Amino acid sequence: MGDQMDSEPRRAVVTALVELGRSRDFRDRADAGHGLAAFADVQEARRPLLELVLDQADTMVTLVTAEALLRRQDKAGLSVLASAWEAAGGQQRGWIHTAIDDVLGIFSEDPDKAMRLCEELMQDDAADGTARRARRLHEILVGLDPVLRPA
Repeated sequence: MGDQMDSEPRRAVVTALVELGRSRDFRDRADAGHGLAAFADVQEARRPLLELVLDQADTMVTLVTAEALLRRQDKAGLSVLASAWEAAGGQQRGWIHTAIDDVLGIFSEDPDKAMRLCEELMQDDAADGTARRARRLHEILVGLDPVLRPA
């Protein structure tokens, strides 16, 4: 899979969702964030996803996009979210944290998996700050207290 757009239909979908994410209507932007999260592993989707998580006009866009990225349960989604956390202001961070609580705060295996993925990202030696951002997200996840744990 990786960072390449492997088909014309995938490219068309990402292009359409990026365009929808530029809409003035917050509902369109929220829908774009939700849909575009499925393509977080595609390089062309990463910057638009980050912009949607950091939406300045409506916190619903932030929440919906962050939740969709978390539901991926993979390094691509967590990497975008960690970048957003670093760039977010107070209110946006609050909504990103709400998304973390909502998506990862029920079953104990969910934050455990996310922490393992963050630990893998922390091993990244790229100069782009991925390891630092993953470490910060990991610190947040350590503080989660899920509602349901194995018997």
